[in-house]
Amino acid sequence: MFRNLIFDWSGTLVDDLGPVIEATNSVLGRYRIDPLDREGFRRCFRLPYREFYAELLPGVPLDELEAHFRPAFDAAESPVTVLPHAREKLEWCASLGIRTFVLTSMDTRAFERQLRDFGMRDCFEATYSGVLDKREVIHRLLDIHALDPQETAFVGDMTHDVETARHGGVASVAVLTGYNHPEILAQVRPDITVPDLAALRALIERQHRARRPLPTVGALIHDDAGRVLMIRTHKWGHRWGIPGGKIRHGESSVDALRREVAEETALAIDRIRFVMAQDCIASPEFVRPEHFILLNYSARAAGGEVLLNHEAEEFRWLPPEEALALDLNQPTRTLIEESMRQGVHADA
Repeated sequence: MFRNLIFDWSGTLVDDLGPVIEATNSVLGRYRIDPLDREGFRRCFRLPYREFYAELLPGVPLDELEAHFRPAFDAAESPVTVLPHAREKLEWCASLGIRTFVLTSMDTRAFERQLRDFGMRDCFEATYSGVLDKREVIHRLLDIHALDPQETAFVGDMTHDVETARHGGVASVAVLTGYNHPEILAQVRPDITVPDLAALRALIERQHRARRPLPTVGALIHDDAGRVLMIRTHKWGHRWGIPGGKIRHGESSVDALRREVAEETALAIDRIRFVMAQDCIASPEFVRPEHFILLNYSARAAGGEVLLNHEAEEFRWLPPEEALALDLNQPTRTLIEESMRQGVHADA
């Protein structure tokens, strides 16, 4: 289930292909290059667009080309319109609490004007425009907004969008409404290909109806002094808890635990021992309603120093009894109490 959708703009949410082709041909004409028809443009245009122009007009500075392109785009006769199903898709995302963003190479001035004219400014949590190479921004976008790559998709109409998604470790969704011909898009093998945004909405709705509980792992990590590691995170309403996360397909629970602990704390762990399983169904403490199956372990910190990633705010090493005095999320409180009952903390 996608919780976060990063959209390209041109060709994905709005149709500006007509004026872009007009402006491109105006630029090419200045250098006596034959114009491109719609089919030819969709087969050869690519991002970053500096590579496209470097092939057609080698040696011409990009600033010079942009100085010709922008007034030609503004003067184009072809209209710019919102693509069918785009508004409905964004309204549907808002109704489900799906976070939406824009990452586009479009000139910021023109993008902001379209965003205003189409009344779509409030549709997005944040927008990033004027990005020549989206691969250079995708990781920063994910970090700034604390987006889980496993719950995030990049929706775009070009091979560069698919490559950007792959670079960021998120799912790639290719829509066939824009700049790249379907045969060109197929060559980069997107994770999902849809004819338009209505089909994407239907796909996500099917995913939503077919949702199952999410298996997760977490560990109460002890040090050699008998203290346990507590971390505080916004995901649990800024309460204290333990490191952990979702099990990936094809991954054992112990392998998932080692990976999640390493990603969130930079610690290696050993003496891993299963303690209990818990159901966590639509907990009001968690950032959104979910059904987790929590596989809880104890483990010992085997090396390294704690280095938190973006998912956590701070950490403390405390004796288990003192940890119980913190503002804990309920599953962590239950785990500590059960670990103490079993005497796990004494021999970890």
